Amino acid sequence: MKISTLGRVALVTSGVLAPCAMISAARAQDVPGIEICTAEKTMERRTSCLQSNVDFLQKTITRLGADQQQRLDAANRQIEGLKGTVAGLQKMVDDLRAAQKKAMEDQKKADAPPARNNAAPAAQDAKK
Repeated sequence: MKISTLGRVALVTSGVLAPCAMISAARAQDVPGIEICTAEKTMERRTSCLQSNVDFLQKTITRLGADQQQRLDAANRQIEGLKGTVAGLQKMVDDLRAAQKKAMEDQKKADAPPARNNAAPAAQDAKK
């Protein structure tokens, strides 16, 4: 008997997903979360339900606060590293500008006409 490729995929998928679904259903009862407390008839059970909700929310807030603090600390470390990089790049730019300025001054000196001291030998030649 031949099974099509689609049939094999469906068979494998159902074989893999069925146990996962049963595990999820079994765990769902143990997972804490927000419960609807108005369904409880007795005051003790309603109070217990509300306290469970409060505990869950406090744990969630604490966990999320710690996660956010870790993210902030990581971001601050990255910012400090980037500040150091920017300072290094700024120094490099300043050095390059100073070198460029010096090169331009050297170029101007090289292109400048000779000083008037050259006129003095010409005057001496005229006297001879």
